[in-house]
Amino acid sequence: MSIKVCFLPDDITVEAEPGEPMLQVAERAGVFIATGCLMGSCHACEVELENGETVCACISSIPRDQPELTVNIYEDPTW
Repeated sequence: MSIKVCFLPDDITVEAEPGEPMLQVAERAGVFIATGCLMGSCHACEVELENGETVCACISSIPRDQPELTVNIYEDPTW
């Protein structure tokens, strides 16, 4: 069962498999998410999910419990 993932603010939607790494899905969609440490410590890749939760994309995967996911990418000018 695939999940529709929409990346904002560019409104790019791509199909993803549950459990697939979020950065891999973004890359396949042509969406750039800034990264730093790739371990979740620096928070350079922090994104906001539609429910308001913030996660580090480098250590997050596509959830298994919903048919659609909206990921809001915001840039930190300090990175």
